Amino acid sequence: MGTVEISLKCPICQDLFMDPVSLPCAHNFCLTCIRAVWNTDVSEEGPFFCPECQIIFPSRVPLEVNTDLQSQVKDQAYNGCNQGSSESNRSRPQACNGTATVSQPHGPPGGSAPPSPPGGSAPPSPPIGCDHCIEAAGSVAVSTCLTCDASLCQAHALLHQQRAALREHTVVAVTGDPMSLKCKEHRSELKLFCMQDRVPVCCLCVLVGSHKNHRAVQLQEACSDLKNMLEATMSQLLERKSEAAHAIKDLEMLYTQTMDSAADFRERISDKYGRIRAVLDGDERLMMQIIDAEERYTTEWLETQRVAMETLIQEADSLRAQSRQLLQETNNLTFLQQITAQALGNPLDLPPIQGVDGYLCDPQRMRTAERLVDDLSVALSPHFPRLWSRLCSPSLDVETAHPRLEVSQDRKQVFWRRQPPHETQNALTPYDCMYSVLAQEGFTAGRHYWEVIVQDKPYWLIGATTGPASKQDEASLAGVKGDTLSWCIYHGDGKYLSCHDNLEKPLSVPGKTLRKLGVLADLQQGELSFYDADMLALLESYRVEGTEALFPVFNPCINVNGVNRQPLSLFCLGDASDRNVDADENEG
Repeated sequence: MGTVEISLKCPICQDLFMDPVSLPCAHNFCLTCIRAVWNTDVSEEGPFFCPECQIIFPSRVPLEVNTDLQSQVKDQAYNGCNQGSSESNRSRPQACNGTATVSQPHGPPGGSAPPSPPGGSAPPSPPIGCDHCIEAAGSVAVSTCLTCDASLCQAHALLHQQRAALREHTVVAVTGDPMSLKCKEHRSELKLFCMQDRVPVCCLCVLVGSHKNHRAVQLQEACSDLKNMLEATMSQLLERKSEAAHAIKDLEMLYTQTMDSAADFRERISDKYGRIRAVLDGDERLMMQIIDAEERYTTEWLETQRVAMETLIQEADSLRAQSRQLLQETNNLTFLQQITAQALGNPLDLPPIQGVDGYLCDPQRMRTAERLVDDLSVALSPHFPRLWSRLCSPSLDVETAHPRLEVSQDRKQVFWRRQPPHETQNALTPYDCMYSVLAQEGFTAGRHYWEVIVQDKPYWLIGATTGPASKQDEASLAGVKGDTLSWCIYHGDGKYLSCHDNLEKPLSVPGKTLRKLGVLADLQQGELSFYDADMLALLESYRVEGTEALFPVFNPCINVNGVNRQPLSLFCLGDASDRNVDADENEG
C-alpha cells in the first residue's frame, strides 16, 4: 500500500480526509469523525482519547483544521482524477470523487485470483511486501504494525523502534490479515480483556460499545491471571493423577489379597470337608463353586475400577499436554484466543476421586462358607439342603423391560439406558418403581432362590410381584408399587426400605453395606424372604398367598448424574445340574 494513500486517509471512515485535524499524539482524523466518536455516549468531562493509539487526554482537545494536510488531500484528489487507467505495476487506480481506492498488493490486474495448478492443490502463498517501501519490488515484510495497519520490512520496523512518535505502536509478527487481531466493530487494537465475556476487546468496546460497563483489564494482566490459573489447573491435574495412581495400587493390592484369600479359604474348607467326605461331596462342590464365583465377580469389579482410574489418568495427561503447549505461547493475544477456544480459561471443577472401598472385596462370603462347614460339623442334618443349593438364575424378559432400560445379551444384567438427547431427567427420581423388568418365568409352586449383585450401586429396587400366568398384562406387572400384590427391597443413599401394601419399613443390614441381595420364594410354605446373600442373614419375610404366578422384578433405578450406571446382575454358578439333583435327593 502506498505511503501517500495511507497518510491521507482517515483511520475512522477509511476515506480521504475532510477538514483534517491533528491530535497531540500526531494522529489525524476528519473533524466530523473525531467529533462523532467523542460525542457518542461521552460526557462533557470526557474521557477524550485517540481512536488510533487509545491515548486518553486529560481534557477536551481544541480541534483546528490542519491546512497543510488539507492541501495535500486536495492535490491527491486532483491528481487521482487526471490519472490514466493504465499505469505501471506499482500504480493504483484512484476514484475521481476524492476517495483513494486501494488495490490488492498481489495478484494479476483486475483482482482475479491466479489459476490453480493441475491437481487442484492451492498455490503457495506469496510473501507479504512492506507497505512503506516505494520501490516496485518492495522488501519482504517481517512485522505488522496494528496501529498503522501496515506491514513493515526490517528497516521500517527498526524505524518504529527509533522514532518516539511511533514507539508506542503495537508491532507484531507479520500477518496477511491484521484485522484478525483487531476489533471487528471499531477496527481498533485489542488492548483489553473483558472479564465478563472472557474475550479480548478494544477501548471503544468498553467505553461506548457492546462491552460498556463491563470489567476489563490489560491483556498482560489477563494473561498473567489466566496463566496462574492454568498452572494451578496443571497442579490439580497432577494431584489427580497421583490419586488415581494410588487408587490403582490399592486395586492391585486388593487383587492379590482376593486371590490369596480365595486360595486360603479353598484349602481350609477342603481340609474340613475331608473329615466328612463320605456324606458331603455334593456340598463341598457347592462351596467350591461359591468361592470361584465370588472370586470371579470381585476381580471383574476390581478390573472395572482399574479401567476407570486409568481413564482419569489419560484425561489428566491430555489436559496437561494442552496446558503445557498453551503456556509456551509468547503472544498474549494468541494465547488468550487459544485458551478461550479450548475452554481452558476457567478453573477445573473436578469431582474428588473416590477411594477404593476395600470392604467391597472383603471375603465375607468365603468366611460364611467356612462358618457353615463348622456349624455343619456340630449339627449336620438341620443344614440340609443348603439355601445356596437352590440357587437359580432366572433370565430377564426383554419384552417386559421399560423402554428406558437395557438388558444384556445373556439376559442376566439390566441397567439404565443412555439418556436420549430430546429428553430431560428433571422429572425423574431415583425411587421410581415403574422402571423395571420381569423375569422370563414365574413361579407357582416349590422353593426358588436367586441372588442379585448390587455391589456399590447407590440406588436399586428388587422384589417380586404376582400377576396372571399368561403375562398378558405386562404393563401392570412391570411396575412394582409396593401394593398388596408386590413386595420389594429399595436402597437409596445408604438406606434400606422394605415396601409392601403401600408401606415402607426401614431395614437394618448386619454388615456395613449390602453387596448381594438374596430372595427366597417358598411357595410351599407361602413365604417370600429377603437375605443378605453374603451372610445368609434374614432381612425381611412376608406371607404370600394366592394362586397366581410370582415373578421376580428388577429395577436398576435411573442413572443420576452418571453415578448409578452400574447394572443389576444375577448371580449364577457354573453348571448347576448336579447340584440340583443332589438337593432334590436330600430333600426327598
